[in-house]
Amino acid sequence: MKNLKLYLFALLASGAIMTSCDEEENLVEQRKSDNPLPVVTDPSGSNGTVTLTKYVSIGNSITAGYMDGALYTNGQAHSFANMLGTQFQISGVGGTTFNQPDINSVNGYSGIGSNNSILGRYVLDLSIPGPRPLTGEVPTAYAGNKAELNNFAVPGMRIVDINSPALAGSNPLYARFASTPGTSTVLSDALAASPTFYTYWLGNNDALGYAVGGGVNAAMITSQADFQNALASSLSQLAGTGAKGIVMTLPPLVVLPYFRAVKWNAIPLDQATADQLNTAFAGLNAALNGLAAYNLISSAEAAKRKVTYQAGPNAILMHDKDLEDLGPKFDALVGAQAITAAQRQALEPYRQSRPATSSDLPVLSAATVLGTGTAPIGLAIPIEDKYILSANEVVKTVTARATFNQTIKGVVDQINAGAGATVITLVDVQPKFADLFGLDAATVDQLALGLGTQSSIAAVKAEADGQIVNGVNIGLGIKVNGTNLAPDFSPNGVFSTDGIHPNPRGHAIIANLILSAMRTAYGVDIPDVDVLAQRGILVQ
Repeated sequence: MKNLKLYLFALLASGAIMTSCDEEENLVEQRKSDNPLPVVTDPSGSNGTVTLTKYVSIGNSITAGYMDGALYTNGQAHSFANMLGTQFQISGVGGTTFNQPDINSVNGYSGIGSNNSILGRYVLDLSIPGPRPLTGEVPTAYAGNKAELNNFAVPGMRIVDINSPALAGSNPLYARFASTPGTSTVLSDALAASPTFYTYWLGNNDALGYAVGGGVNAAMITSQADFQNALASSLSQLAGTGAKGIVMTLPPLVVLPYFRAVKWNAIPLDQATADQLNTAFAGLNAALNGLAAYNLISSAEAAKRKVTYQAGPNAILMHDKDLEDLGPKFDALVGAQAITAAQRQALEPYRQSRPATSSDLPVLSAATVLGTGTAPIGLAIPIEDKYILSANEVVKTVTARATFNQTIKGVVDQINAGAGATVITLVDVQPKFADLFGLDAATVDQLALGLGTQSSIAAVKAEADGQIVNGVNIGLGIKVNGTNLAPDFSPNGVFSTDGIHPNPRGHAIIANLILSAMRTAYGVDIPDVDVLAQRGILVQ
């Protein structure tokens, strides 16, 4: 039991780590060989039909460069927004200096640890292996000229917060650069910057907070009406400036490494331990049989809740709030003298419990509690709801995101129709994510990808190249100049160690997706960001 936590951390990344470090070194050597001291010339380009003299970015944590669980200087420098701002400054393109509200912190801030210690960004610790926080710093006010800012992204911001003066009071990462905290809003500050071009990527947090929290609080999902009102209002005002803009859809949240690193059957047991546990759970299983015998629950319901262990991997024992609370029915067994009061007390932790299935998604933080305690969590007693998304909660997350994406498309179409021209270009990120995660057509349907039309769904499926050959998904990852980058936070992955936000390579892929859309929409001639020249995760 004492090694369970170690095993679970190893489960997160060990398989990728042991091969990817070598792959990283090989990649460097290959690039040296393939690129022998070229003659360096200053790149040039053109801006096509879009004016890029004042680029403004609006978004949440990804746009801000939040990665590895914190907002820190190096992460900000590698945001896709900053990468775009840099490309726009190439000769002939017309862009100017892209200013961000620099955090001026090497490790940033991710929370409070034991003994009130300040935690910063996470690194991949190969001795675990798994993410480990460094010592952080409390954010301070932005000391630069707020009137010259270009990046107005705020980690944690929902779409309904974009025009709320109260945001500065609840989110210090906006308060530190708000023009007038308590009065100004992100939208008003962005409009005051007089953008000639903008990118807008908001809406992830309007469903992500619910999912990251294990689906405990459904109120954390923004209502469709509030989402639409905030989106329509903010985009209408931005379009009213005459600036052209890029609006991005929301990716399939439940495929992120945060929801995939810890497996639903993450409990390894030997036969002796399995036998011991099966003896201990004989009472629960007998009580469930008793409820079925008295027709208090169905036989299928009893079978779903029974706990049986075996040698090898085993399902996590979880709390599921959507299950019927069997407490009163356990009491009925006492009344029928089928069990004793002491036996009834022993059943208390299992009123709404069941073994997880492949449709349930433990969150990354579950690895810190699984197997801990005198009665190991997730094994002897159910893991709390906040550590695992049940199948029903997965459906709620998928449905909310799909609804938001259709709303985004509808609002953009409506504004463009009213303008009689394409003033906003919609960039759908879903096909790229389908490619990255090697999703097959059936999974595309299951995750409700696409924008509600047959053509958009077909576009996602065309990009989803996940094919199972001899039990292996050969479509997993994304090819960049012949190199496969993984959809995880391994050294060769595109995500940072928090399992949600991209690392610099992931940001470069996003930047290039936007540049590709700009070539089509505006005829720009701007070179892509070199994805493989960007760093992956930071390893210690």
